[in-house]
Parts: sequence; C-alpha cells; structure tokens
Amino acid sequence: MQFDDLMRRYFATPDLAEVTPAGLEAGIERCRVDLGLETDPGKRFALWTLLFMLGAAPDLDVAFENEDEREAARNFMDLMAASEAESEG
Repeated sequence: MQFDDLMRRYFATPDLAEVTPAGLEAGIERCRVDLGLETDPGKRFALWTLLFMLGAAPDLDVAFENEDEREAARNFMDLMAASEAESEG
C-alpha cells in the first residue's frame, strides 16, 4: 500500500489540505472499518499508521493481537516522535 493510494482511497486526494472536516471524518471512519476487517498484517499496519498520523489510531492492544506487530507499531511511534522533536529543535 502506497501512502498516496491510501490518501486517494479514503480522502479522494493525496493532499490532506484539500480535505474538508466532514471528508476527513468520513475518511477516518472508513479507514477504521477497513482496519477492523483487514486480515493481512502488512495492510493492517499500513492502515494503522495512516490513522496514527491523523491522530485517530486505536490503541495497540486493540489494533494488533500479535506482540511483534505491537512492537513494530511502538517503533513507528518512536520514529515519528523523534522526527517531530528533530524538526522542532
């Protein structure tokens, strides 16, 4: 799953600045539904990371049954936090 493809699928544009508040809410809801239905671990992770970046990801214990997947998500969260800290300082 490519990021631009996910953005187009859920928000009809690769540019989040073009999405209305209602469109953002609807896209997040569709993404959450797909996350709940998806069985492929890689696709689930991609959906979760998109939701995380939008501030709408479910808790790790809800999103991932497997500890390795939860650890990968924690690593992603740490990388995002480090990136934000680096850009601020």
